[in-house]
Amino acid sequence: MFGMNIDKIENQNLQDIKNDMPFLAKILENIREVIAYDKKQKQPLILRINEAFIFKIARKAILEQNSTFLMSIAGESASGKTTLVKNTAKACIKTDTDNAYTVICCDDYYKDASKELKDAGSYEELFKTGFSFDTPDAIDLELMKEHLVKLKRGETIYSPFYDFVTCESKKDSVIKKPAKIILNEGLYVLNECMRDIVDVKIYVYTPFEIIKERWYARAVTRGKIGKAADMQFHDVNQTAFRYIRPTMEMADIVINGLTTQQYIEEIALMFIDAIVKVLRTR
Repeated sequence: MFGMNIDKIENQNLQDIKNDMPFLAKILENIREVIAYDKKQKQPLILRINEAFIFKIARKAILEQNSTFLMSIAGESASGKTTLVKNTAKACIKTDTDNAYTVICCDDYYKDASKELKDAGSYEELFKTGFSFDTPDAIDLELMKEHLVKLKRGETIYSPFYDFVTCESKKDSVIKKPAKIILNEGLYVLNECMRDIVDVKIYVYTPFEIIKERWYARAVTRGKIGKAADMQFHDVNQTAFRYIRPTMEMADIVINGLTTQQYIEEIALMFIDAIVKVLRTR
């Protein structure tokens, strides 16, 4: 009797898949049209995309409509990860879907280093001790993963907030509610310990000279200038080579970090519409 019930369930699943094939085919067609449009642009957003990934996402959208999509966006410091997330979020807002998205930033999970900074007296002296903000150990990846899993289960969480000037981490500071799309961005969101829970792995690629220019401009706002900035940027480049750049090979999509904010929003909205419009016709 138990075996017969399993067979019945499996047959029903197969029938559901057959019934949904036209919708799956239409989503795939719509997504490929967006990709083809992007390829024609002078500064396309998508540098590389995995064909098998396209099918996986379309199938998940059809068969698991009530589930969440965890999109993790990695890349080097100042590559444009936050810009991508911000404009993807704008595109989500423009849909009429309730609880469209929530954002979890890896930067918020930096471990408190306020005592170390205070004891050293300055960033320059802190860096002389060998302290680094740019290795996976500087971030509480375990807590971030725990929060992401809870959000995927439909639970509300309270994320920490990190002050980049004082290096203080304020626990349980910001309420984050579950949503259809969870946008997780940061240096180590595609770290080995994180990848098993991710649905969409994205890497933002930006040329080194552009990253350097952006990084120094931002460093000033975080209290790092002169030799202290030089010391940290050297560490940023070394740790990126070791920990971050290799994750580009594992990404489902490689994004161009030089595209405009307006175009990112445009393409993100096109991708969302490619899926949502089909689901509405079911």
